[in-house]
Amino acid sequence: MQETVARAGSRAIPFDTAKLDRLMEAAGLDVLIATSKHNVQYLLGAERAIFFDYMDALGVSRYLPVLVYAKGAPEKSIYVGHRLETHQRAVAPPWVPLVRTESNGSMDAVQCAAELIRQAGVPSKRVGVEMPFMPMDAGKVLADALPGAELKDAVLVLERLRAVKSAEELAKLKTASELVVASMLAVIRGHGRGTTKQQLSDALRLAEANRGLTFEYCLLACGSSHNRAPSSQRWEHGEVLSLDSGGNYRGYIGDVARMAVLGEPDAELKDYLTEIEAVQRAAFAAVRPGAMGGDIYVAAERQLAQITQRDCTDFLAHGMGLVSHEAPRLTATGPVPYDDSDARRPLEAGMVISIESTMKHPKRGFIKLEDTVAVTDSGYQIFGEGGRGWNLGQNAAA
Repeated sequence: MQETVARAGSRAIPFDTAKLDRLMEAAGLDVLIATSKHNVQYLLGAERAIFFDYMDALGVSRYLPVLVYAKGAPEKSIYVGHRLETHQRAVAPPWVPLVRTESNGSMDAVQCAAELIRQAGVPSKRVGVEMPFMPMDAGKVLADALPGAELKDAVLVLERLRAVKSAEELAKLKTASELVVASMLAVIRGHGRGTTKQQLSDALRLAEANRGLTFEYCLLACGSSHNRAPSSQRWEHGEVLSLDSGGNYRGYIGDVARMAVLGEPDAELKDYLTEIEAVQRAAFAAVRPGAMGGDIYVAAERQLAQITQRDCTDFLAHGMGLVSHEAPRLTATGPVPYDDSDARRPLEAGMVISIESTMKHPKRGFIKLEDTVAVTDSGYQIFGEGGRGWNLGQNAAA
């Protein structure tokens, strides 16, 4: 797992600078300019700006944090934040030696960062930026301010840096997952016949917030429908309910899916969830340091071939952390398109993977389990393992 290996100012640097230097060297980068909220949070080792934790738009521009890291020279790192985060950074100063909280929007934030790069004498011929997280106006300002610089996409560099989580990050992901499960079970127990999907989604939002999470989404299906949007559809006696939610704990996402039923589950439902559980367990067993990432899919596909509902059951595994679907990236054929580069790389202790098996049965409906799993030194650990069976809704026996 990653360790703090350097110190630039009064605080220890919260990431492995040597690893970042190696990744930048391999990518041909002299300097890195991070502008996404998640990567700035990671590199800064501090909470996101309070005022902009949720929103980006402000007036006619947007919030754009800028963190500059020069390869091999963390002492020349720069952070440019918005003037509305001045008090927050004063109360808890980050490790970055030079902090300026004076920007009003995306253009002047990047302009300030470029000027400070020049003043620091940082090499800037090969500049890594987060292309998907650099607004067009700011990108033009950066190109004009650093004439002759080659701007290269650094998203994958930062993703590889974040792939192995620290003990503190793992603790946050575990907390997030456990609190999502607890919220789901409370909502299931507190709701019954005639409850709408919209009411269930609203209740889960409140339950997660009451447990200290930032609610991100709720995908839910009930009855024989596979539609997972909140709606006026009602949960009725004998019907299944699938809850799939992401709850954010201090930036880290717990992504879990659990099942419920109104009334006692019949033998068929028990068999179907048992088959889903078997696929999950087969995938878990392939998670260990040194195993190829693709081994997870090999194990899951082997078990999928043995279940009765193979034709309507899918499997997916993807990295989790500050971002849903981050490294390790294990498939190129999932719902979110990207290369499966980590399928051919060994798993490392500290990586975190979301593992999900989904049955879209034409008559019984949406039956799914999703779990957040950490790679440990000896194998794996499930975060938030509770509620894996058929959970019963309120007055389920009525």
